[in-house]
Amino acid sequence: MNIPNYVPGHGLLRGKSVLITAAAGAGIGFSAALRAAEEGCRALLISDIHEGRLAEAAQKIRESTGLEQVYCQVCNVTDEAQVQALVTAAERMMGGVDVLINNAGLGGSRLLVEMADEEWQRVLDVTLTGTMRMTRAMLPKMIERQRGVIVNNASVLGWRAQKEQSHYAAAKAGVMALTRCAAVEAAEHGIRINAVSPSIALHDFLRKSAPQEVLEKLAANEAFGRAAEVWEVANVMMFLASDYSSYMTGEVLSVSSQRA
Repeated sequence: MNIPNYVPGHGLLRGKSVLITAAAGAGIGFSAALRAAEEGCRALLISDIHEGRLAEAAQKIRESTGLEQVYCQVCNVTDEAQVQALVTAAERMMGGVDVLINNAGLGGSRLLVEMADEEWQRVLDVTLTGTMRMTRAMLPKMIERQRGVIVNNASVLGWRAQKEQSHYAAAKAGVMALTRCAAVEAAEHGIRINAVSPSIALHDFLRKSAPQEVLEKLAANEAFGRAAEVWEVANVMMFLASDYSSYMTGEVLSVSSQRA
């Protein structure tokens, strides 16, 4: 089936500042950063663990959208000191963060009986605990202002079973539960926390981390007979980050037509 036309920006984030983790490269994070600029955000800070790719990503966004206030800072979400430094820098550079998009995650394929503790812990530390660290660091700033939006990146694997994905599925199910519980705590302060749950969105990193035949099979199972484009997932993130979703919190939206 044909891929739909790219949707132009409609000013959904006009006047807002946005912080996004794992936004270098060609994945969902970079697409969300580009979309945020196209949707009129006033300032953008992207982070990643790859310094070179991060600087390139920031420059691409500036050149593509004309947004001058595009900042970048290296951050490993498994390191609490780096997380705190990122939030502090974002608050200073952008005069406060209106939207945080937690995109950092780590996957892989391994049978449970062959999985070492270190591999299990690494996936959960980046994907689940990293999301918690960023949320925990950001919430006090948003609570002080009594406003703010957080959008997390989960996965359909938080709902359904797939071979060799025990660690990643457990982490993403945890992101869903974290989203719901944190949303209840944050609601009384005017802060919304929601998540997207993609099925399969093809990008270079995913192609390197999973066998081609597995990706093709997953894509074929989609109702549209194809994987999502990364910007199709980013579009839903923009909706959740915008005032159009002002009465939504604690929700996990499936960006998927996958038949479990």
